[in-house]
Amino acid sequence: MTDKNASGVQIPDDLAQVGFVFGAFGVAGWVRIRPFSEDADALLKVKTWWLDKPAMRDVDVQQVKLHGGDVVARLVGVTDRNVAEALKGAAVFIPQSRFPVLSDDEFYWAELIGLEVENLQGEHLGTVTDMMSNGPQSILRIAPAAAPDAKPEEVAAQERLIPFVDAFIIKVDKAAKKITVDWGLDY
Repeated sequence: MTDKNASGVQIPDDLAQVGFVFGAFGVAGWVRIRPFSEDADALLKVKTWWLDKPAMRDVDVQQVKLHGGDVVARLVGVTDRNVAEALKGAAVFIPQSRFPVLSDDEFYWAELIGLEVENLQGEHLGTVTDMMSNGPQSILRIAPAAAPDAKPEEVAAQERLIPFVDAFIIKVDKAAKKITVDWGLDY
């Protein structure tokens, strides 16, 4: 850990974005968080979050609860609706070392980003660059390995989106940094 925030606090080197603030909740300074996971375990259990607005800083969570598909929280120092609204758009981070332990067949999105993707025929499909959700399931965003002379728009056009569901995901091997999928090169 080499980076420090404005108050001199060490910024953990294992921060992972788990959601973002998308507005105020009520008039007492609560914020509404859109989590990247359905159950929002990390947001509900970890009592110190990191926000990147106005600059990277740690914030203590006084209260937190699920509200519909979102998380609402009262943060230390956020005292009214105006202060909460000023945080709109802030990314919410939590150190991965503080994440709740998952079962062997569950993964945090941050663990999947950067893994290589190969199909059952041994063909390299690319690297997971991002994750997204369409509601019922998570989706891997996979960028192909770029040819040295490829233009950025050509690489973007070749991006693959693979649903992260049992029908397509055969194996996730974090140690080997590889995901095996049942997905053809021509899909």
